[in-house]
Amino acid sequence: MEKQGILEMPTTWRCGRFLFDFSKRRRPVVMGILNATPDSFSDGGKFKTPKDAIAQAELMVEGGVDLIDIGGESTRPGAEPVALQEELDRVLPVIEALKDCGVALSIDTYKAETMRQALRTGVDCVNDIWALRQAGAVDAVLESKDCGIVLMHMQRDPQTMQFNPEYHDVIAQVMQFLNERAELLKTKGVDRNRIVIDPGFGFGKSLEHNLSMLRHFDQFSQLGYAVLAGISRKSMLGKITGKDMHERLAPSVAAAIMAADRGARIVRVHDVPETVDALKLWEASVL
Repeated sequence: MEKQGILEMPTTWRCGRFLFDFSKRRRPVVMGILNATPDSFSDGGKFKTPKDAIAQAELMVEGGVDLIDIGGESTRPGAEPVALQEELDRVLPVIEALKDCGVALSIDTYKAETMRQALRTGVDCVNDIWALRQAGAVDAVLESKDCGIVLMHMQRDPQTMQFNPEYHDVIAQVMQFLNERAELLKTKGVDRNRIVIDPGFGFGKSLEHNLSMLRHFDQFSQLGYAVLAGISRKSMLGKITGKDMHERLAPSVAAAIMAADRGARIVRVHDVPETVDALKLWEASVL
């Protein structure tokens, strides 16, 4: 429904086997980050074996996670690409083991074939930093009639994105890009309530760009799609607090609460139980 050029967000998010109903819960979906990689920026190597990744996922489920985002390739600044088969070897055993764990699963990838195989194995959502701009990616997600789709904004690529990023208006440019990518999916028959947009904190943005997006985060909701905030442990928090990677729990939780207060429907986090507890308190205080 349109009001003065602003679209109302869907009250539900269809995510594969799961339907998140925001008319019944104010609290955002908590997406737990599971890096099945040796080199991710925060916890690379801790969960690189399927056994370790599965154990970590089980802790997330105990902590109240709603959705587990499984990634087999680091997208930190300067990260090198991973071969398709290596990525599949990292993620498919984890998906197979977790597909009946009781919470939704997401695949964090930009490769079309990884999307296809992950969806066939049991994931409910595709989370793509390239917003389905790589060859075959749109067709891959169209093979599913109900998977959730997360479209993220990134300037340039992981190898070069932090080399002097520039915008004349970061909010307007990010919104325009995300709207164009979402509208493309809609022209191909994808329902609005399957689409999530992610402004991409830290992906081709300076500290000031990131802070501007957080200050004005509520504007992204005007596009009429559920909005994801992924700020957990990112360098912007370190620049502000002076804390290193493993001392950013407090600012990460604070950022999740700020994003929720400004309309985030999904928060992507490393520290699941702490974020869940904080959001429960926030939810109780705002209803």
